Amino acid sequence: MKHAVDVRRRRLLLGGAGAVATAGSGGLCTAQAQSKYPSRPIRMLTPFAAGGGSDLLARRIGGPMTEVLGQQVIVDNRPGAGGALGAGLAAHAAPDGYTLIVVSGSYGATEATHRLDYDSVDGITPIILIGTTPLVLTMHPGTPVKSVREFIEYSKANPGKVNVASAGVGTLDHLAQEFFKLQTGARYTLVPYKGSGPAMTGLLSNEVSGSMTTLVTSLPHIKAGRLRALGVTSTRRARALPEVPSIGETVPGFEVVHWYGMWGPKGLPKDILALWNREVARILRTSENEKWLQDQGLERAGGPPEEFAERLRIDVNRWKKVVKEARLSFTY
Repeated sequence: MKHAVDVRRRRLLLGGAGAVATAGSGGLCTAQAQSKYPSRPIRMLTPFAAGGGSDLLARRIGGPMTEVLGQQVIVDNRPGAGGALGAGLAAHAAPDGYTLIVVSGSYGATEATHRLDYDSVDGITPIILIGTTPLVLTMHPGTPVKSVREFIEYSKANPGKVNVASAGVGTLDHLAQEFFKLQTGARYTLVPYKGSGPAMTGLLSNEVSGSMTTLVTSLPHIKAGRLRALGVTSTRRARALPEVPSIGETVPGFEVVHWYGMWGPKGLPKDILALWNREVARILRTSENEKWLQDQGLERAGGPPEEFAERLRIDVNRWKKVVKEARLSFTY
């Protein structure tokens, strides 16, 4: 197995070098530089605590990429500021391919919720959209509500007494719930945690009554009966939870798409960008990972970097509108 991996790595690097070298002496220099990549471990940041969706995916990708590249891919969790802390570290890193980041859909909201010193779309190098999934509104089994409509009515009848977790201030699930409140008039208190992993721990221990988080984080607990699923945020029912209605069946027009993607600092060399896009897509297509993604409630995405960039632009504009309509302000 190791021999096969070594052969594949040589073909990846030498093949790319040969393609560039035909451009002349300038291309040869680029080829020589590429043939040395990577010469040291690579840091793959995740902007939330361990146990969340971006962390699980980073580790799922990091192991196979360590074998392909011959250098260790180290997952580095940097939670804080609703994911903006880790994203800022990645955006300001050297564009040499040694610092990359796996982000969740919360990243699409950072420009609406933070004062960034970089452009969240044009100030980075999008690499690949990894997958998409709906959020799911879940409640602790100890709560009396069993449907989206009951939850809305219960929150209105008990204002200030219902607490619902979010992965942090300004995260996608936070803004999704603000959008939900705008659409329904529901009245409950949002409790921010430092990531979806800690938020799930809080819900399971009944510190809070509910959450609106990813299927990646909540699905195992739903299947085990530790959580009650009320509705998913996609327009259609999720393949992983066909018995759970979409929230849109009760609240027409409500839809939130959650996603995961990978990017690097602005100016990432094209050869390194192409290598990561190609190899991550290949890793996601393996039968083992196809099954894993399906089990997590994720739809594999893939595609060129441009598709990921377009997804980012759509989300940035959307969440700016929600923040304005909900009259939200953020202090960090």
